[in-house]
Amino acid sequence: MLKYNIRGENINVTDAIRDYIEKKVGKLERYFNETPEANAHINLKVNPNKKAKVEITIPLPQLVLRAEEVHEDMYAAVDLIVDKLERQIRKHKTKVNRKFRDQGSAKEFFKMNGNDLPKNEEEDEFQIVRTKHFNLKPMDSEEAVLQMNMLGHNFFIFTDAETDGTNIVYRRKDGKYGLIETN
Repeated sequence: MLKYNIRGENINVTDAIRDYIEKKVGKLERYFNETPEANAHINLKVNPNKKAKVEITIPLPQLVLRAEEVHEDMYAAVDLIVDKLERQIRKHKTKVNRKFRDQGSAKEFFKMNGNDLPKNEEEDEFQIVRTKHFNLKPMDSEEAVLQMNMLGHNFFIFTDAETDGTNIVYRRKDGKYGLIETN
């Protein structure tokens, strides 16, 4: 059974909003054989431009469901998020149940029903359609950010000139940059 933790920023969470969210998110429970004991963390925010931002995070033992949506209509944003979460569950369900089948186990964590992805869509979902090969040039993180921006990409892989390790710089949603260092 899901428990709901609904918070509002710049918005009063009314009973109507709470009921709508609980009704929509509660539909996700149908995908599980045993109803999970989990807390659904829902954050509602109304931005100054009058657009609503809805974030839902549901930590489960086997996976973490998380989605966010910005929309002019908060109810529409909730609908879109539930669709995203259902898609995440179906992807994970297909992977987990295939693993149980391959191991010869009759137990399935997720219910198998008509809501499953068709076989062809399931196989195409993880198909690699392009492969790139390139040499990593030794540089510092600042030069890597410049290279990334020149290429118009959201991330850039490079060899750190000082440590000789492979690193990644990326553009964050807030417009700032992040660095991932590998060992």
